[in-house]
Amino acid sequence: MKRLHLKRLHLIATVALVLGVAALAYASGDAGGAEAHHELNWKDFLFRVVNFVLVFGVIAKLAGKKMVGFFRGRGQAIENQLADLDSRKLDAAKRLAEIEASISDLAAEKARIEDEYRRQGEALRDAIVAAAEAKAVQIKEQAATAAAAEARVAMQELRSELADSVVAAAKASLEKKLTAKDQDKLVDEYLTKVVFN
Repeated sequence: MKRLHLKRLHLIATVALVLGVAALAYASGDAGGAEAHHELNWKDFLFRVVNFVLVFGVIAKLAGKKMVGFFRGRGQAIENQLADLDSRKLDAAKRLAEIEASISDLAAEKARIEDEYRRQGEALRDAIVAAAEAKAVQIKEQAATAAAAEARVAMQELRSELADSVVAAAKASLEKKLTAKDQDKLVDEYLTKVVFN
């Protein structure tokens, strides 16, 4: 009921507006014309108003439902577009919030990855240093073992040379002091000791 009343009110307002504009246009007339044109010819004006109402009535009767349907459909389409735009705006706001959250998550993830790589680098550095220290200890031990072995070999060579020198010196000394008779006596004593031992 209220809707029908609003439709009639809109129709009356539209007709009144059109009649007012038509009256003003008719009354203004031609600016360059005679003064007789400035007088309002009510008979002509009434004919034009009736003509307008009849044409408007025929158009409303024949195409009224289609026009109302068109404008109602157009209004509904606009409402749907606005609702769609509102939902898309909300979706875009949610997506923006998700992207901003993921960006802040990326910064936290970047910091976490940097910390992890730093820890791994420090652990690798510590492992390399520990391996180098162990290798240095091993090299020192090998060097000490090699030095001890070389010292033993050198000591043995020195003893051998010293023994050879002592034997040569003793032989020379003995050769000077011993006679052939003393040498035979020593050989006999030595053979006796070796045979009986």
